[in-house]
Amino acid sequence: MDRTAPTATGELDVKPLDVAANRAARKYSLREQALRVLWSFGRWLIVLSPHPLHGWRRFVLRLFGAKVGRHARVHQAARLFMPWNVELGDWSAVGSEVFIYSLGKVRIGARATVSYRAHVCAGTHDFTDPTLPLLKPAVTIADDAWIGTEAFIGPGVTVGRGAIVAARAVVVKDVEPLTVVGGHPAHPIAPHPGIRRQRG
Repeated sequence: MDRTAPTATGELDVKPLDVAANRAARKYSLREQALRVLWSFGRWLIVLSPHPLHGWRRFVLRLFGAKVGRHARVHQAARLFMPWNVELGDWSAVGSEVFIYSLGKVRIGARATVSYRAHVCAGTHDFTDPTLPLLKPAVTIADDAWIGTEAFIGPGVTVGRGAIVAARAVVVKDVEPLTVVGGHPAHPIAPHPGIRRQRG
């Protein structure tokens, strides 16, 4: 439903949000609500763990339903909002203060790196509906991709295999494999170094 419509004078008539309907809408299942309560305590098992204990953090994340590959490394200061919606491939790395807003599924592939303070966002709202229903579009960061410091990866985005997202880039569309993107919004900014080596 469109919240805006042109009036006779050409101005936009913005319809008010249906606040009551939005509050009444069920955003999480009862199971998810129970898991969120448990995780609010369980996440401290990660936060308080010493840096070298990657195996312990893998164990805790698996305990809360995450699919975690061999040798995956998650920094103790990273925050996974709903770990049961997260999949981490073998040898993947999630850096300090990364925020994975995993309302929907988030897959981080093998050997992929998500750097310091990056934000991976698998949740948004349908602004075309007056009730602003919650949406949970999945995010995929494919094998061998690298997400730079403080980059934002938006809902529904796929970052292709081997792609590089520059620091503080804002990615709202899919990134092709073996592409280097940067900027706001992100766009190709340089040839991939692996391609240059192959051509050389």
